[in-house]
Amino acid sequence: MRVLLISANREDGDMRVPALGLACVAASAAGAGHETRILDLMIEPEPRLALEDVIGNFRPDAIGVSVRNIDDQSMRRPRFLLDQAREAVARCRESSAAPVILGGAGFSILPRPILDYVGADMGIAGEGESVFPELLARIEAGKDPGTLPGLYRAQGTGTAPCAYVSNLDDLPLPDPHLLARSLAGAVDAPVPVQSRRGCPVGCSYCSTPLIEGKVVRRRSPEAVAEWMARWAAEGFRRFYFVDNTFNLPAEYAAGLCGAILDAHLDIDWRCILVPTVVSAELAGLMARAGCREVSLGFESGSAALLGGMRKPFDPGDVRLAAERLRRAGIGRMGFLLLGGPGETEETARESFDFAESLELEALKITIGVRIYPGTELARVALGEGVIASEAELLHPRFYMARGLEDRLRALAARRQARNPGWIL
Repeated sequence: MRVLLISANREDGDMRVPALGLACVAASAAGAGHETRILDLMIEPEPRLALEDVIGNFRPDAIGVSVRNIDDQSMRRPRFLLDQAREAVARCRESSAAPVILGGAGFSILPRPILDYVGADMGIAGEGESVFPELLARIEAGKDPGTLPGLYRAQGTGTAPCAYVSNLDDLPLPDPHLLARSLAGAVDAPVPVQSRRGCPVGCSYCSTPLIEGKVVRRRSPEAVAEWMARWAAEGFRRFYFVDNTFNLPAEYAAGLCGAILDAHLDIDWRCILVPTVVSAELAGLMARAGCREVSLGFESGSAALLGGMRKPFDPGDVRLAAERLRRAGIGRMGFLLLGGPGETEETARESFDFAESLELEALKITIGVRIYPGTELARVALGEGVIASEAELLHPRFYMARGLEDRLRALAARRQARNPGWIL
């Protein structure tokens, strides 16, 4: 079959984000014998014309559309992003009779509402690399798709649970050429790398378990390093590990750094760390392997609020991790997430005082917490009447401690004025 895969995301902000997940699905479909083509609408100056042109010339038998984000998670001026996918699906309908199938991280958060809103034929929640080729085989054979894991159908009433591959080495990594065009022209854009999926932390507000599951599954360090080496051979030197918990488990992180060192890669990379289980030895090993910056999502400097968020660390752990990273010569970007359950002006001041004391190179401040279905935060919001039902969450809804938003913004603005590296 001829399979066209479309990245509907057109958000090109501070850091170019190429469609890694879509490229992984393309590699899996190609491995099953299908002729695949990727269209990244983010880099197309005329998305509609590009879509019409590729459909007219390629004549796909099936079309996949990736939904990366539902919105931009900004409480003050939220931008609803599903219309990008909705428009792409409408253009596909105008130009082709091929079935349109949704997927992507955003789709996995709210599959049924998104499928209904965007107007596609089907969608796959969870990992698409194993399910999508089987769906294509059934479409090609003229068979009913049935109840494949995570498959949603238009006007359908139910679906089988998502299936997650236990060994990520069983899934192909995309050839660099599938993503290289998306990175062309973006100054210093890093290559995204995913070495593991799943998050066991269980933060009260986080959507990652909906997307990847709660069990950590990994690629072998050697496979990851070999893939990075292929990019380095093409001239790319900057990488970004998109894993939510690079240092969990710590032994795997150390093995990954060792594999990069063994491959003698002349590269720089950044990652996301949980501010716990960061030994001085691991920080030093990361630096030697090319790590230049980490994102520390500690979210609050209040021990009480961290407990409410179900974080597996306290402010003392954050301080120790930040200091060990500083001594290793690794830049640190922190994150504060303000306004959640239990937040007060006093706890916010505590968080700002704590963040200042760490002397981080940068800090991103977010005011208001996006509510996602199936999370502890959603249950709290329902109980407090912030939302009437989880059905409302297709459009951005936020939790904000009552009467606190204006005071938080004023406080954040004053602190930002004396901290040039802070972003509000």
